[in-house]
Amino acid sequence: MAKATKIVLNKEEKETLLSWQRAGKTEKRMAERARIILEASEGKTNKEIVKVLNTRPARISKWRTRFAKDRLAGICDAARPGKPVIYDDSAEKRILSKLDEEPPKGYVKWNGSLLSKALGDVSKHQVWRVLKSMIFHYREDKVGA
Repeated sequence: MAKATKIVLNKEEKETLLSWQRAGKTEKRMAERARIILEASEGKTNKEIVKVLNTRPARISKWRTRFAKDRLAGICDAARPGKPVIYDDSAEKRILSKLDEEPPKGYVKWNGSLLSKALGDVSKHQVWRVLKSMIFHYREDKVGA
């Protein structure tokens, strides 16, 4: 069985971890990670920490290892980029400028599907999102005025 990574805290790290653990506004997961590191710094084994915190050994091992590697930054969540942006501001501008043009022959006014077809590369769902956003901002301006 592999030996657990030894954790030695400096004064600032210990104070930061204690404040994360005590603060009522700290996210539960950050408070738990702080507690894991504080328990580990007292020389406790992973098994002992598992019993104290009633959690899985893998969780203890993960945060102990990440802290040893990257210190306080290691127990913070890594940035997750999420889904890439499909439509930028230029798509919104194109939608709105298309509204200034005459609708296709046989139509009195534009709708989401027509705008989408006319633009070619913007989904009808995105067109409706932009239109709803414009209505919301219009109403907000009227109420605030």
